[in-house]
Amino acid sequence: MNRRKILFHKKQRLRIPIWDWGREHDAGALSQAVNITKLPFARHHVSLMADRHQGYGMPIGGVAAFDNVIMPNAVGVDIGCSMTAVRTSLKGMLADRIKQIFSNVREMIPIGKNHHKTPQYWDGFEDAPDIPIIQDNLSSARKQLGTLGGGNHFIEIQQANDGHIWFMIHSGSRNIGYRVAEFYHKAAIEQCNKWHIKLPHKDLAYLPAASDMGKEYIEAMQYMLKFSRESHRQMARSVSQAFNLAFGHHIHLLNTIYVKHNYAALENHYGLNLWVHRKGAIRMRRGDVGIIPGDQGRKSYIVEGKENKFQRIAFYSAPHGAGRIMGREQAKRELNLADEVKFLEDQGIVHTLRNQQNLDEASGSYKNIKTVVDAHNRQMKRLVVLTPLGAIKDPGSRRKRYGKKSVKPALANRKRVVHIDDISPLY
Repeated sequence: MNRRKILFHKKQRLRIPIWDWGREHDAGALSQAVNITKLPFARHHVSLMADRHQGYGMPIGGVAAFDNVIMPNAVGVDIGCSMTAVRTSLKGMLADRIKQIFSNVREMIPIGKNHHKTPQYWDGFEDAPDIPIIQDNLSSARKQLGTLGGGNHFIEIQQANDGHIWFMIHSGSRNIGYRVAEFYHKAAIEQCNKWHIKLPHKDLAYLPAASDMGKEYIEAMQYMLKFSRESHRQMARSVSQAFNLAFGHHIHLLNTIYVKHNYAALENHYGLNLWVHRKGAIRMRRGDVGIIPGDQGRKSYIVEGKENKFQRIAFYSAPHGAGRIMGREQAKRELNLADEVKFLEDQGIVHTLRNQQNLDEASGSYKNIKTVVDAHNRQMKRLVVLTPLGAIKDPGSRRKRYGKKSVKPALANRKRVVHIDDISPLY
């Protein structure tokens, strides 16, 4: 287990230390963590998960606790980005069957930048807070609900070491969540400028949690968390229907796990009530069950939290995935398409790599998930190991960060035997 406590940076003592679980050097992530330590409201330490890499303001895979302060960029641009994992009664699956399932999924779940053509029902729309940025985007959000998105968002079918077939979903709060994050980040910049607050970096603009704007952001963020969870629920229902259509009857779903990894919550740590910001990190208290996905060519893990001193210095957090080892444009420039395709096809995985532009989501652009999980072994135990059979992704679909137009406040070839138990619908 690699874990280091950083007390000095460039021969200057840090105001608070950094605990880093990462095994490889990442100057960008470390520099951003150092900036966070300079903030007077950051308490006790900053914690970097093993999957950490540079983001906007705070590293992805970073966890920080703030006293009476909320920071939009420490939550992230995709508020409530989450994972769902569902265990089915199936004990194996043929490649042709997986292809049929994915064909059905594409008919029911819009991928990439696509939205539903008609508004989707959710009673939560009737309870949407009376906040202008949410109300202005509510109409379009009705068509975004239950859509996957692009970039690193995916739907994957997996074979688990418990003998069962699982499926997994990674998605967030879609465009409405982005608009909310954008609006309040800009509001935070304006507030800091108004009060002549000197920030280590403008991406670390913040709002006092007790201020009107701070309270409004917290309410908007919490609504986006509900929106994301409902979006996952609707997609999980659609995936289960895709299974049902492929097999001609209902497939029994044994249990569902859901975890979020972009959010802030008021928690007590070291005797203080603090706003813990997890950006690309999941909560991992004793008994918490978490999902740590790999890339589309490597294993994923279902884990359970322990109770020990390592948990405390991680603010009871764990990695949210493999974490990038190179940027998207770097991956497109440096990775070899033929090599990446061969890596997946040698394992019998039908994939989403079609051209050079897709390489930003190739396995070579990510850290080895086993290394990431191994770094946190003392914090959690592994319950289930999942081997990928195939994934749906739209790597080429990715929104540019705070663009000028933002004005508003692949499958297994291996033969597998299918055994079907008693069956029932998901929800």
